[in-house]
Amino acid sequence: MSNQKLFNIAVVGATGAVGEQIIRLLDERNFPIQELKLLSSARSAGTKIKFKSRDITVEEAAPDSFKGIDIALFSAGGSVSAELIPHAVEHGAVCIDNTSAFRMDPETPLVVPEVNIDKINEHKGVIANPNCSTIQMVAALKPLYDRYGISRIIVSTYQAVSGAGARAIDEMLRQSKEVLGGRPAEPQILPVGALPVKHQIAFNAIPQIDKFTDNGFTYEEMKMINETKKILGDESLEVTATCVRIPVVYGHSESVYVELNQDFDVEEVKRLLADAPGIVLQDNPSEQQYPLATDAAGKLETFVGRIRRDLSNPRALNLWIVSDNLLKGAAWNAVQIAEYIAIEQ
Repeated sequence: MSNQKLFNIAVVGATGAVGEQIIRLLDERNFPIQELKLLSSARSAGTKIKFKSRDITVEEAAPDSFKGIDIALFSAGGSVSAELIPHAVEHGAVCIDNTSAFRMDPETPLVVPEVNIDKINEHKGVIANPNCSTIQMVAALKPLYDRYGISRIIVSTYQAVSGAGARAIDEMLRQSKEVLGGRPAEPQILPVGALPVKHQIAFNAIPQIDKFTDNGFTYEEMKMINETKKILGDESLEVTATCVRIPVVYGHSESVYVELNQDFDVEEVKRLLADAPGIVLQDNPSEQQYPLATDAAGKLETFVGRIRRDLSNPRALNLWIVSDNLLKGAAWNAVQIAEYIAIEQ
């Protein structure tokens, strides 16, 4: 990208887990940057972050922070995006938002570059990054959707604690030491910081991510349901989800059951996935080779394996999908979108 014009970039939420990964990727991929502005809450303002061997001081994000900014990458929570993105757009910035604030807005493209890159061109100043668990699933299912059509998706997720932030990681590690030391674990954050009841995550599985809605599903589950339909452009899709938090630091895993509209050959399915952009096929049961969160951590790709025809429905498939929730599930997807914008200009 060295021949491209240079861009003024802002990263909002620069000191958070996703913000740190965005900054690292911009550096490693030599994004064509004229000026990099790092923004955060007042609490983190003044922090220094190294970028290309120089220290940049983090500033407090404010409505006038976006003067002269070409691309702004937001990852500081939905309320921050809802407040500041209109100001950034007014100043002429294209905003890539990693929160749920604009995902279901009909005017805002919801983009996974391997799936619907063309939607970027429809933006009106804002492009939304989907939920991390949605991103890896639709990236894997897109080639199957295009080849066979899909009528139904049933997904159960096994999501890493990093999806709930750095404090959740600390809590899991602390609780693990407490339990191994014969002391009672003291839950303070999970499953949802804002709710009064807390549950142990160490050596446990919590079938709640985010708050519950009136229909009995959590907001995380409804995100997967609604976002999948929007990204694939198919409101007739039947999608249901159960989202579970497990004591893994990085990497979401998903068990996915898919009903296809046509008969299929399992070997062809494997070839389609092996050839799909951003997908790595790991499917060799005889050698116990399949995707693992520990292997996916730190990698940009989405890993797929355990591919098999369902025993009760000959037109259905079972798959196991794993990806790093902070990278492809967040930071990398956002940087991919930014790279596309830079190339197009």
